[in-house]
Amino acid sequence: MNTFLKSINHSVQSFARDDEGAQVVEYALIIAVVSIILVVALRNLTGTSFSGFIARVESCLTGGACA
Repeated sequence: MNTFLKSINHSVQSFARDDEGAQVVEYALIIAVVSIILVVALRNLTGTSFSGFIARVESCLTGGACA
């Protein structure tokens, strides 16, 4: 029984020290910020409102004219 408790204790401590999840969150935040910057930059390049920009992207993704 003592060995089992030591094993559980070791597993819990290992899980608590694991920081790989934090790296995933950091990468997700970086991707989100870059995506927002790209959307704003592309919107400014097209010269349309945000809803017009989204409609244009939707048209391109569904096989419509992308010009």
